[in-house]
Amino acid sequence: MTAYAFWNNKGGVGKSFLSFVAATEYARTYPDTDVYVIDLCPQANISEMLLLNAEMLIDYDDMSLISYDVIHRNYDVIHKLIEKKPRCTVAGYLEARLNSPFRPIEDVSPYVCRPRDFNTKLPVNLQLVCGDYLLEILSEAIRQTSQLAIPVDAWKQVINWIKDLTMTLRQRSGNRDALFILDCNPSFAIYTQLALAAADNLVVPFTPDDSSRRAVENVVALLYGNGMGDPKIETYAKINFANRAREEGLDIPKLHTFVNNRITLYRGKASKAFEAVSESIKETVDALHKKHRQIYATPEELPSKRFIDVPDYHSACVVMTVKGIPLDSLQAGPNRLGDKQIQLNSEPLERYRKALTKFVNCL
Repeated sequence: MTAYAFWNNKGGVGKSFLSFVAATEYARTYPDTDVYVIDLCPQANISEMLLLNAEMLIDYDDMSLISYDVIHRNYDVIHKLIEKKPRCTVAGYLEARLNSPFRPIEDVSPYVCRPRDFNTKLPVNLQLVCGDYLLEILSEAIRQTSQLAIPVDAWKQVINWIKDLTMTLRQRSGNRDALFILDCNPSFAIYTQLALAAADNLVVPFTPDDSSRRAVENVVALLYGNGMGDPKIETYAKINFANRAREEGLDIPKLHTFVNNRITLYRGKASKAFEAVSESIKETVDALHKKHRQIYATPEELPSKRFIDVPDYHSACVVMTVKGIPLDSLQAGPNRLGDKQIQLNSEPLERYRKALTKFVNCL
């Protein structure tokens, strides 16, 4: 069993999209492996991508265009999961844990769905613990439960709630292999901490801009208590989650892969501005590696060697996520969305597919 958390302390870098690609492609490539997606983001973006299948809504007899109103009505899939008793979502599972904080739940099947039941393009071995807006509301109750004086290890037990879920799902898979994809919210809220504590490895997507460089530094400070030489950050990093995790003997995920996402290409190469920022981030993580190799999944090699460059192809990304189409099923040619016709050209699409496939092969 291996669990990957997708996280950066910055929004809009493509965490949910890359989680979608990783989960669907891995499940397709390895049909004998159960791939579980656990959506730990109140916005439930990856759940929407997996469950909203606009293709099911087209009347091919008159080739009606998809309207966004119709697509939004298909959010009923998620609402139906939320309305179940108990909620068939990650929030439903966490509500059950709040009712019995220090006793694992043996039967977690009420909180798991199979996306293929709603979107036939997806592999049958892909399963989902759906995201839920209630996650934000529950966060304060979860935090307070973790601060209880009794039992003395209350914090560690609560932080391991999602890890307990992965272990139970692993048992549910029996003799089959299991892989977990955990999509995280950019914030370092308690539910993000639960996700990270459940992961073996951390995938850090970023976009080549200076705010992403600072966000990568925040990841290191928040998760490992290292301020990258900044004395102000060092002071606070030593008293936060990282220090508490060490004191409690909590496993923290290793830095696994950095995904340089949405690179603008000029004549087949990254623009000089993007390349300069990317090099700055590589220098940052390589410098950290010299002093703290133990926080990397592959300590024997420089982390910059595990950078994956994904070119920007916004049209393909939109078609995949709005229509629920996995990477292997995406075809060049015209695609209709709403009142627009989007053309996917074969050359950039193949370049995009090749980069994303290389990323999935790293897992």
